[in-house]
Amino acid sequence: MTQSKIKPLGNYALLFFGCVLFHVAGTWSLPLIDRDEPRFAEASREMIQRGDYVVPYFNDHLRLDKPPLTYWAQTVSYRVFGQNDFAARFPSAVAAALTAMLIFAWGIRIGGEKVGWWAAIIFTLSLQTFVHAKAAVADMWQVLFVSTAHWSALELLRDGLTSSGHQTSNIKRQTSLWWFIFYISLALGFLAKGPLAWVPLLTVASTIFYAPNLQLGRRFKFVRGIALMLAIIAAWGIPALIRTHGDFLRIGIGRHVIGRSFGAMEGHGWNSLGGYLLLLPFYFVTVFVSFFPWSIKLPALLKRLWRERDNIDNYLLSGVAIIFIIFSVIKTKLPHYTLPAFGLLALLLARHRPETVTASRRSFFATVAVITAAIWIAFALIIPPLVARFFPAYQLLQVSHASLKPNMQFASVAFEEPSLVWYFRSRVNGFLTPLNERRATEFMSSSGPRFIILPMPVAGSVFSNASRTWKFFTVSGFNVAKGKRVDLTMVLKLE
Repeated sequence: MTQSKIKPLGNYALLFFGCVLFHVAGTWSLPLIDRDEPRFAEASREMIQRGDYVVPYFNDHLRLDKPPLTYWAQTVSYRVFGQNDFAARFPSAVAAALTAMLIFAWGIRIGGEKVGWWAAIIFTLSLQTFVHAKAAVADMWQVLFVSTAHWSALELLRDGLTSSGHQTSNIKRQTSLWWFIFYISLALGFLAKGPLAWVPLLTVASTIFYAPNLQLGRRFKFVRGIALMLAIIAAWGIPALIRTHGDFLRIGIGRHVIGRSFGAMEGHGWNSLGGYLLLLPFYFVTVFVSFFPWSIKLPALLKRLWRERDNIDNYLLSGVAIIFIIFSVIKTKLPHYTLPAFGLLALLLARHRPETVTASRRSFFATVAVITAAIWIAFALIIPPLVARFFPAYQLLQVSHASLKPNMQFASVAFEEPSLVWYFRSRVNGFLTPLNERRATEFMSSSGPRFIILPMPVAGSVFSNASRTWKFFTVSGFNVAKGKRVDLTMVLKLE
């Protein structure tokens, strides 16, 4: 292999493994955060236990919220690292590292090696990437495939958008390859998080509409391509629909896609007309936190693009705008929903990074990158061990694990967070049974080893005359999902 080929391969390897190490830092010492992380982690474990990789389950009940790709990735991770918090989060770190590599390669294509490096660095160090690359959820896989689809679409449009100065003469275009990558990415994006992964189709449509060469649309062979995309999805989707009697479509798409669009779910947004209108600019404001520290350069970037931009800038801007507008219209709102736009923003910022004005301005991005990386690494390594004691389910497991037996039954009263299922099913074969206060005594009076988890005041009143052979474990913590302090007691019967 020639020296000219070794160096690029080395750059990709350095970027990938550097990003993986950066993203996994601290993931082993922070308990999974309610509610989404334990749901994903446990559903993946139950896939392995059931030997069923088509229909996900959580706590022995159908989990139809998301398609299966993230669960599949986590099951692979479990087989390598075991069933633990680190293994549940590791696939997101890999997806984020692959996205950084993709953005690096894309940046080289549209601006050279410096643009590629800076785009990858900007994406990796933005706050929302830092958070979700460490989370056991589906978002980074969606970002990877949405970014891949956006890049492959640009390659299909390249002749009509790229001036000769941006073209690479020694790289032969392989239109058919990019065509396959585009539609396969759309299919995998759907399998990661649903139909919102299809936003690159809207970016392509808007670009073709305004492009002078409308014949470029023929390269996409939309009918054939969408058929390919749907065929890939159907390989999983048809068996899943048959097995769930259509519930995957009714709940997964109906409730969790359409429902989120027309109503605020789990308190994320407002259902009233006034609240909805007030939240319309939500993402245009929160981007200054989500894209931090690079968001401080967004006003200057927009000002520069307003004065002068080329067709590639227009394409990237279209992708960003479509993502922000779609999620602005949807009623359910969370700051990370616009994360699929961050790769495009990183490329825009890298392309228009000041390079030749003054030495001080040239060093700004490097200085910010070094400081930000140091802060994020320090935060990832120092904070998790300090806050782990505030996670009540995790702490209950730590104080009681020596008393747990695989054949135990377990239940809870007034605390049903998914973390209970994830942590205690690592030691117990049964499933969590949610109960009301009235049935707590009945549950513990039944034969066989068992335990129940209750709020501390409830446990004190219900089990004031409990047998001396029973064990009591008490912890105090913070329920992240509900944003309030909790004091929990576990009452445990060995026989």
